[in-house]
Order: sequence, then C-alpha cells, then structure tokens
Amino acid sequence: MKVEANSPVDASRARQVLLASRPALWINTVGVGVVGVWLSGQLYTLDPRVLALLVWLTLPFNLLIYGLNDVTDRAEDALSERKGGWQGARLRDRDVGTVLWSVAALNAPFLVYFACSFPPSAFATLLLSVLLFAFYSLPPVRFKARPFLDSLSNVAYALPVVVPALVLGRGVPWLPLAALMAWSIGKHAFDAAQDVSADRGAGLATIATTLGVRRTALWSLAWFGLAGALLLPLSVLSASSVWLVSGGLAVRLLLDATEGRARHLYRASLLSPWIVGTISGVQLVYVLARALT
Repeated sequence: MKVEANSPVDASRARQVLLASRPALWINTVGVGVVGVWLSGQLYTLDPRVLALLVWLTLPFNLLIYGLNDVTDRAEDALSERKGGWQGARLRDRDVGTVLWSVAALNAPFLVYFACSFPPSAFATLLLSVLLFAFYSLPPVRFKARPFLDSLSNVAYALPVVVPALVLGRGVPWLPLAALMAWSIGKHAFDAAQDVSADRGAGLATIATTLGVRRTALWSLAWFGLAGALLLPLSVLSASSVWLVSGGLAVRLLLDATEGRARHLYRASLLSPWIVGTISGVQLVYVLARALT
C-alpha cells in the first residue's frame, strides 16, 4: 500500500529521527562552533563557510553522533528508563534503516561542501571529529564499549572550536581547545554514571561500569578541575564557572555516589553548558559593546 507523504507513518519516522538527534544536547556542538567564531574575531562579518558549519552543527551533526549511538545501543536503551523521549530515542529494528539513511542524507552534502571549500587543515579537523564519533558507536571499534577510551574519545566535541580559525586563516585557540577537551572528557563520564545498571545488564563495559559511581565522579572532577585551570589564564570568570557548575555537580555526586543521585543530577548536567556559556557570554557582550563604542 502506498503511504502518503504526510501520513502518520512519515510523521512517526520524522519524530524518531529528531529524537535520535537529541535536540536538548545541540548546545554542546553549536555552542562550541559559536565560541570558535568568537575566538576567530569574525562575529561581525560571518563567512558563508562558517555559517554553513554552524548549520551543520545542529541537526545533521547531532544525528550522526546520537543516531549512530542509538542504532548500536538498542539493547542497552531497552533497559534504560530515560530513553524514548527527550533524552534519546528507543529505536526498534525497523527504525534502523530510517535513521542510517537520514544520517547519510543530512551529512553528506555538508561534508562534500566542506571538503571543497575548507582549507585541508580545517576539513581534516572536522573529519577527525566525525570519525571519532562514528568509531565511538560503530563496531568493530566501538569506543563506547572500551573503558577510558569511551571517555577520552569525547574530545571530538571540542575539535570544531578551532575550525572557524582554520577556515579564516586565524591563530588556533589552543588553550580553549584543550579546556574544552578536558571538560568533554569529564562530562561524558559524569553522564555515564547514571547508566551503570543498564549498561551492566546489557553486558556493556564503560568507564562508569569499570570505576563505579564514586570513582567516576572523581575522574570527572579531575577533568573539570583541569578545564578550569586551562581557562584561567584567559578568563577568571569562565574558569570559575566551570569549577563552580561542573565541578560542583561532581562534588555533589561524590557526596552521594549512587546511580539515583547521578540520574537526579543529570538534568543539571544538561543545563551546565547553557549556564557556563551564559556566564562566559557576559564577556562576549562586553567585548561587542566596547567595539561598538
């Protein structure tokens, strides 16, 4: 039977694709891109190539990150109470083809454009981020099932921060890059602590199942501390916000090192990029205001 374009079946598939991209987490990629544009000094005259990068860092890139993850995590997600809504899709076998096709269809045009228009260094950096996320989810590499590599591979979130500078021929912001890498490692582990039981039940070994909740909180706290220290020479305000917000969450988990507490703190963890970004954004507004006077 032919299915009409606006049928409930198509609407359901579109909803699954959108959920698989986890819109609540887009800030983790778009925010990094915006910071990269700010550090490149090109907020006033946005290059079309950089604008295309920011668009790609929304639905297409996040669907690649989380859609592939949801495809390979169907067993774990079936045991997770938080999947099937705004925290991620609970995919059925019949959804796999739709998600994989959508990942390819939404990302391929952008990647072809970037390959043709970006300097080699910028495209190589972007491609490295894509490959790290793909290897995180897809077998046989599947970093997600390799404790410590699962956390360390999340430096991929930070790599787009240098792409605007590389596209525009500006200096690479090494300290912000290193700080974002450290923060991304810590946040991945912190968020994984809530899934210890589900991951163990599905036979998945992660940094959190290996270390347990308490030591995972310590691991995260160490990386958040390093992220703040790397930002300190650039901005006391940004460093302090990382220590107080992200570091504070890790300390709270240490005080009650249970999965229940980790799940309770997860909502605050989702908000942490917004909070840290807003606090740091005060400096951006100040810089812009001074430039206009």
